Amino acid sequence: MTATPTDSWPRPLRDRHGRVATDLRVSLTDRCNLRCTYCMPAEGLDWLGKDELLTAEELHRLLDVAVRMLGITSIRLTGGEPLLRPDLLEVVRDVAALRPRPRIALTTNGIGLARRAGELAAAGLDRINVSLDTLDPDTFTRLTRRRRLPDVLAGVEAAVAAGLTPVKVNTVLMRGVNDNEAADLLAWAMDVGAQLRFIEQMPLDAQHGWQRSEMVTAEEIHSALSRRWRLVDDRAERGSAPAELFRVAGTAHKVGIIASVTRPFCGACDRVRLTADGQLRNCLFARTESDLRPLLRGGADDEEIARRWLDVLAAKRPGHGIDDPSFLQPDRPMSAIGG
Repeated sequence: MTATPTDSWPRPLRDRHGRVATDLRVSLTDRCNLRCTYCMPAEGLDWLGKDELLTAEELHRLLDVAVRMLGITSIRLTGGEPLLRPDLLEVVRDVAALRPRPRIALTTNGIGLARRAGELAAAGLDRINVSLDTLDPDTFTRLTRRRRLPDVLAGVEAAVAAGLTPVKVNTVLMRGVNDNEAADLLAWAMDVGAQLRFIEQMPLDAQHGWQRSEMVTAEEIHSALSRRWRLVDDRAERGSAPAELFRVAGTAHKVGIIASVTRPFCGACDRVRLTADGQLRNCLFARTESDLRPLLRGGADDEEIARRWLDVLAAKRPGHGIDDPSFLQPDRPMSAIGG
């Protein structure tokens, strides 16, 4: 059911601290074909049932409301692993058909991307992020519990060839595991034409075993890279983006460092999140969610759905509070929330 047009729409998704959300992260599934040690146990998790997931039609309606009525200009499709969603191409085409057309990105672990990068680009995908923490096959197997490193490397190269640029590679360094690979990972990324982005490990694991003392900090990452290259601060380009960008001196290559824990960027946050089962979250670390499925499946019109979004964003906290002694990790792990 479509809302009757009024003079009050579109309306910005503004919170009480003056931030406006324009970037929507949409999880398409909680399932994943890796079992990364910092994300989930070896046996996996209890996946959502098919009837709990939003259908392609329900997704299209919610995203239409977000773009047409609430000023969303960028949509990132995530998971779990979004390439596992059977109707992924249909979802991408539907998003590309929205007006005004949003920018469309996708975050993936890269498995299966080598054969799908071209069709995703043809369907309307603009850009892609690939998660990759190591170039060492044995370390990859220990981290992910799968022997799939060649598939991921091939996926990155295929994404570059398909024009899904800039292809960004997301890397989490872990102390005593892969923290010796920072410089080698950057050299590889420059060689294949991808933009590497290091992300401080965040407390989003299913086991709730994260410890700040084991996290490799942004300062440590910068120091490790600086031992091989001179990095030039590219701060002017950051805006609301999470990464602090640095240009590798003497080249056109850039590397990003996302200091989510030690230098949080909550004051410039422009994100809102939708889980695969229709839960609206105003922060990655939110302890509460708002279920949109009853509205979708109960006959609510678009204006009622849009007002729910406005209410959820209005209640957004000023920051995630990881450094606060009262901080509690979200009940849902990253695989269920969406990257």
